[in-house]
Formats: sequence, structure tokens, C-alpha cells
Amino acid sequence: VLGWGGYWAWDPVENASIMPWFTGTAFLHSVMIQEKRQMLKVWNLILITLTFFLVIFGTFLTRSGILSSVHAFAEGLIGHFFLGFLALILLSSTTLLVFRAEGLKGHGELDSLLSRESAFLLNNLVLVGICFTVFLGTIFPLLAEAVRGVKVSVGAPYFNQVAVPLGLALLVLMGVGPLIAWRRASWDSLRRSLLLPFLLALLGGLPFFLLGIRRPLVLAASVAALFVILTVLFEFARGARARQKLYGEGFPQALVILTLRNRRRYGGFIVHGGVALAALGIAFSSSYQVESERAMRPGEVLEVGRYRLRFDGLRAVQGPTHIKVEAAFWVTNQEKPLGALKPALRFYERQQNPIAEVDYRIGLQEDLYVILGRVERDGREIAVKALVNPMVTWIWLGGAVMALGGLLALFPEQWLGRPRVIPPPEEKRSLAGSRG
Repeated sequence: VLGWGGYWAWDPVENASIMPWFTGTAFLHSVMIQEKRQMLKVWNLILITLTFFLVIFGTFLTRSGILSSVHAFAEGLIGHFFLGFLALILLSSTTLLVFRAEGLKGHGELDSLLSRESAFLLNNLVLVGICFTVFLGTIFPLLAEAVRGVKVSVGAPYFNQVAVPLGLALLVLMGVGPLIAWRRASWDSLRRSLLLPFLLALLGGLPFFLLGIRRPLVLAASVAALFVILTVLFEFARGARARQKLYGEGFPQALVILTLRNRRRYGGFIVHGGVALAALGIAFSSSYQVESERAMRPGEVLEVGRYRLRFDGLRAVQGPTHIKVEAAFWVTNQEKPLGALKPALRFYERQQNPIAEVDYRIGLQEDLYVILGRVERDGREIAVKALVNPMVTWIWLGGAVMALGGLLALFPEQWLGRPRVIPPPEEKRSLAGSRG
């Protein structure tokens, strides 16, 4: 359980862990263009090399101790080996690309700016742009100290100002890109595919506005996420209806067979839907977090959001390796009793600072975290911090949906057996007539 009650703080090691996901995701999209059109071979090799490089770079940041982070290990000599390995990766991959450039030339070319290839390329640029932004903000303190001898820090405002608009653009591309035809599309067909989900997404964002959500970025993220979810649902429904009409199957049967027979396509749609759910959770939890912190004595009440926390007292428990000091809080929500929460501090003999043990209530609408910060020796006063984080559970749900879509796309085809081809009703009648 996170002792500070959050899930992301743009910490250097957190940044290093997410950067390979950006380049790896860009590769997964652009490699489809290579498969379909024999294009972008060099670009795809650059992306996959960068992904591996960034994985080792993140390990280097974690183990070298050159950056201050709550996730980093103690400084050691192992960082020099990782730095040498990073140089080897760049040198060897660049050399191979140069020597094999002739054999890596693409055979296709972009037919139209309005095509799925163009959408995927734009998707690549956005993902690489986010990755570069995070990379620059992460290493800038190192560069500033090396060049000017001054220690600086890059905080969350820089990352949010750059990454959030790019993230919104990425959400919109998730909804638009898969609906555009390969090679060349028309504006009329694109408008027909996107108009209804876009209007419904705007309509779906209206309740957020009426409930008091006024921050433009949160409203934009809500509409964009709803747009992605609706385009996913529409694509599933459109494909199932087409199969239902062609083969005379029931809608549930047509939907299941369609998904299993096109696992890569519809698994990707499910992943997009999971990203949209997570985006909703990120937008609301990062913008509407409520926090309250104060010193308390037994019997006193702390209010945070809609919750009231009454401090009832302390209890010490002797463990095998530590002493746990536990605070008991009785929690109510608008006079409705919710039960007790018992955050604690664990004191270890060989460790100077205690470790916080958070207690919490989780729900679809919001999570309540209670963190014990300080305990006076006489036990008469404590410092406590309480946070209300809206819609954090939606991030977990989005992650589960993403995992489900990924597993579906990776599911081995041979495990399903040979697909049973069901002829359309007209063919069935003609076959029956020929047998007769």
C-alpha cells in the first residue's frame, strides 16, 4: 500500500519505467503498417531498439544512484557497467542499421493523408513525443548539474503541461484511427463512421458538466474517453450485425465468433477501451483529489470531503521484527457509519524512520486513504493525513480490460482448432439442392 496515498508523482524512476511502454506501443502500431504495406522497416527497428535501450536506461537510473528517488537503490559501482552497456546498444544497433540499410528499404508508399497508415504514423509521433518529453524532464537535472554545476529539479507541472495535451490527442486517435480504411479513405465514409459516436460522447459529457465538473481538461478527457469507448462498442456491434445477417446466427453467437475469429483486431479494440477507462480515472483522480492533514487528540474529528473521521485512540502491537502503533478512526459519510479504519506506523529496531501502513476504503466513485504521520511518545497526540481520490478504481478496471484485450490478441490460433466455415443461407440451400 502506498504510504503517501497516491499512485503517480512523476518520480524519475516512475518515468523511467513508463518510457519503454511509449516506444513499445508505437512499435506495435507501426509494425502493422510494415505487415500490410512493407513500409517503415527502419523506423520499426529504431523503435524496438529504443524500447530495449530505455528498459536498460531505467535499470541504470534505479541502480546507479545518480538521481534522487524513493524507488532507487543505494549508489553502487554497478551503474558504470549499465552505462557501458547502453553505449554498446546504441553503437551496435546504429552500425547494423547503416550496413543493412539497402535491404531494409520499404516497397510501399503513403497513398493518402486520409488513411489508416497516416493515423498510425500520427499515433507514433504522439507516443514518441510523450516519451521524449518525459525523457528530457527526467535527465534535465543531470544535464544542468553537469553543465552549470547547479542542482535543479523538474516537477509535475512541467510533465502535466506537456504530456496531458499529447495524451488527449492520443485518446482521440484511438477512436479515429481504427475506423479509417487502409490506403485511402473518403471524408464522407469517415464522417458517417464518427459522427454518431462523437455526438453521443458530447451528450455523455453533459452530465459531468451538470454535476459541477468545470475544468476544461477533465471535460475534454471525459468526452474523448467516451468517444473511444463508443467507437469500440459500435465496431463490435457493426461486425456482429454483419455476421448475423450473413450467416443467420444469433447476435450473441455472432459476437463471440466474430471476436474469436478476428482476435488481433478486436483484442486491440478491447485494449483501447481499457485505456479509455483508465484515462477517466486518471483525469478525475488527479484533478479532484481532496486532502486534509492535522494534529489530533482522542475524540477529535477530522473532516475530508464527505467523510468525518473520529480519532478513538492508539494501540501498540509487538510483532516478530517490529512494533506496530495503530490508530483507530471511526468513519462516517454524511452521518452514515462506514466502520473503522486503522492506519499504523511500524517501528523497526535497525531503521530510524517508521514505515507507514495505510488503511483505506475503496469504491467505484472514490477511495478514502488514511495515513498516520506522527505519534507523540505519550500517545496523546498524532498527526494524520486523509485523502479522497475519485475514481481510482477505474484505473484498475482499465488495466484489467487492457490485460484481457492483450490476452485475446495473443491467444494461439491452434488452440481454437480449425475455424468452422458456415456458408450463408443461400449457399446452404444450393448445397442441399445439389445433394438432392
